[in-house]
Amino acid sequence: MLAAILFDLDGTLVNTDPIHYAIWQKMLLKYGLEIDEAFYKSRISGGLNPEILKNILPQLSPLEREKFADDKEAIFRQEASSLQRLPGLTELLAWSEKHQLKRAVVTNAPKENALFMLSALELEGAFDTIILAEEEVTAKPDPAPYKAALKRLSITAEQAIVLEDSPTGIRSAVAAGIRTIGVASTHNRKDLCELGVFMAIDDFTDLQLSTFLTSQLDKERKL
Repeated sequence: MLAAILFDLDGTLVNTDPIHYAIWQKMLLKYGLEIDEAFYKSRISGGLNPEILKNILPQLSPLEREKFADDKEAIFRQEASSLQRLPGLTELLAWSEKHQLKRAVVTNAPKENALFMLSALELEGAFDTIILAEEEVTAKPDPAPYKAALKRLSITAEQAIVLEDSPTGIRSAVAAGIRTIGVASTHNRKDLCELGVFMAIDDFTDLQLSTFLTSQLDKERKL
């Protein structure tokens, strides 16, 4: 029985990757590191700042990495004042409300960013719970954040679906045993399918998604 929809935030509720990518590009140039989109997608997108910076700028001290991350996210919040929901999100949330499905956000984004984005998108109060990876034992791609969402919503993995855009998030959701739909806002459908999603969509207006969700409700009615 479908009881909940679990959403990633960056790249799923809203496509913030172009903003993040441009900021990372500019800031890393100061350290002589010139990155392209492939580097960003494979080494940065979906990760946690401390791990990203430890990996790509190992010469920085922990305090220097912390300052870099704080500066980077402050710039993001300055430049992301006009965020737009991914197409179809408003209708999907209304549909889930109508059918009394629980909703959660599960994100690796820093808390200040997550709250900023939800506010900018006018989605405060739209979710039953928000799971912040920085408040869990481990972050995505570990399954812990999605398992925490299941526990907080008092449901099983079989009762939920996940909507995710990044390899990091997909690995987390799949490892938690939850049926996962890939949102091809930041990565192509083929790559997402290879990571274990059972469906890949461009956005929430995709007919595949509405057909699948309707079929889940139809199954429940027949039980």
